[in-house]
Amino acid sequence: MLNAADDLLVERGFAALTIEGIAQRAGVAKQTIYRWWKSKVDILLDTLTDDAREALKWHVGTGAGAEEDLKAHLRRVADFFQEPAGQVLQALLGHAQLDDDTSASLRAGFLREQRERDVAGLRDLLAGAETTVDDRGLDHLVDLALGPLYFRVLVFGAPIDKELVDATARLTLTLARELEAGGS
Repeated sequence: MLNAADDLLVERGFAALTIEGIAQRAGVAKQTIYRWWKSKVDILLDTLTDDAREALKWHVGTGAGAEEDLKAHLRRVADFFQEPAGQVLQALLGHAQLDDDTSASLRAGFLREQRERDVAGLRDLLAGAETTVDDRGLDHLVDLALGPLYFRVLVFGAPIDKELVDATARLTLTLARELEAGGS
């Protein structure tokens, strides 16, 4: 059912996605879907959470160095936006601008959990580079590292290129070293 929801969203868009369509594509009765989810938004939130958990996982300490590990993670984020799960995120973020319940669910669930993973991942990456930044500074660094990517995709609808990834990784690590030296 989750795969059917992903596929139909990519094929038809958010507005045309229906529980009936998901049920038909998955080969189940509508009632089966309603036993688990109350709306298409709930289905999409579950599929997004499942897909992102692995796709947006941080891999640090690979031996390539902090900058290369950060670039690799940012490339995974860029690739994610091109996948069906990334399109689900884009659709939910767009819908959340118009629907308070979707906004609250997205922020309390997926976005909060992903932010926690991003903070922990960047903290681990910096620790491997023997750089320590306080929680407030780390929070700002996560914004700096991911903000340009989200901006490029969500505001301009443009792909994320290698130059943006490389510059963002370099600037994030430069600022991390400055925050450590300056005491945040």
